[in-house]
Amino acid sequence: MTGKLPSRFRRVWTASAVSALGDGIYFAALPLLALTMTHNPVLLGAMEACALLPWLFFGMVGGALVDRWDRRRTMVIADLCRFSLLALVTLLVAAGDADIYVLFAIVFLLGIGQVFFDTASVAFLPEVLDRDLDTLQVANSRLQGTQQAFGGFVGPPVGSLLFALGRSVPILGNAVSFLFSSLTIWTLPKSAPKPAKERGSLLREAREGAAYLFENRLLVGLSLRPAVGNFAFFGASAVLVLYVRDTLHLGTAAYGLYLTANAIGAIGGTAVAPRLAGKLGTGGTLTLTAFVEAVSLLGIGLSPNAWTAGVGEAVLGAAMGATMGLGPAVRQAIVPDHLMGRVAATARLIALCAGPVGAVFGGWLAHVAGLRAPFVVGAGILLAMTVVAARLTSNKRIEAALAEAAERREREAREDAEGTPAAAAATA
Repeated sequence: MTGKLPSRFRRVWTASAVSALGDGIYFAALPLLALTMTHNPVLLGAMEACALLPWLFFGMVGGALVDRWDRRRTMVIADLCRFSLLALVTLLVAAGDADIYVLFAIVFLLGIGQVFFDTASVAFLPEVLDRDLDTLQVANSRLQGTQQAFGGFVGPPVGSLLFALGRSVPILGNAVSFLFSSLTIWTLPKSAPKPAKERGSLLREAREGAAYLFENRLLVGLSLRPAVGNFAFFGASAVLVLYVRDTLHLGTAAYGLYLTANAIGAIGGTAVAPRLAGKLGTGGTLTLTAFVEAVSLLGIGLSPNAWTAGVGEAVLGAAMGATMGLGPAVRQAIVPDHLMGRVAATARLIALCAGPVGAVFGGWLAHVAGLRAPFVVGAGILLAMTVVAARLTSNKRIEAALAEAAERREREAREDAEGTPAAAAATA
């Protein structure tokens, strides 16, 4: 397995690190800012929902647009728009002219920017790394580890500190991170121009991406894995604060420390994921992490004390971190370039939609069966996912898909040399 990455990836990595730091600052400071405007839990919950709505409304259409546009330019423009938006918000907050409804609009508009940036970045990475699976796994794992470190550890305390200096200061900090990210990505070499072809409607193109995903069992398995995981994890997270307080008997300060266990594990998981894939194969590793997630979630739910629960959180985070580094790399290696944005957006939408449903289910289950129930039931769901992962994302299936993708790219290269429309042949 190769660990060498081209210098242009380092620029993507640097931009991701600074952007993750800005996001960590933002996510810590935003609730604090909202609390200065309202204590209504309904409004606070609605503000959180505004971050998800752009994916529900524009996710698949955004993927179709990303497949039409230059992805490098899309990322730059999305970050410049988010920088401009947050610069305006900084002025409004500093002047005392912002209220909770302004925050609703800001969260929603930033979410639209995230739809385009995240979808374009997932589709752009294979262009940078030439679709080599081993290299993509190393790159995705490093990106995930960096995002956990800067977004989960460094960013939140910095955000709280900056908020103490002034309500608008952390918002300005996040704005600067978007500006830095856009300028860094702009220095990357321009993408090769896309071949001209007749365009259909955006909705039709979006459906083509979704159809491609659902007709491929491996892609279905790679999409079901985070969806089922989110259902189980959100179900447990919905009652986690109550579980930690009432069952594990931790106070507020200890609760914050408890939460870091998962992030610590995730950083470790992203670091070892490429090595595990080299020894067990990507499919074998995905099956192993599915099983580890199930066992660790069960261990958290049955823990007699906070110490064993914390160990369970760290192990769970490690398995989740490894999965987040390996799964997307397979998709990036096998999906045709002209469909990458749409397939990535469809997969993201599937994963995100399962989370809120799981949270509602977990809250109801805790109400009728006790606070340990969402963890135990969630573990059972994840154990069933282990069986699905072993079948749909096996080493044999992944190797066959990689061979097919390599053959397709060779055919497209020959057809390009002969002047035959390769994109049409790839979808035939």
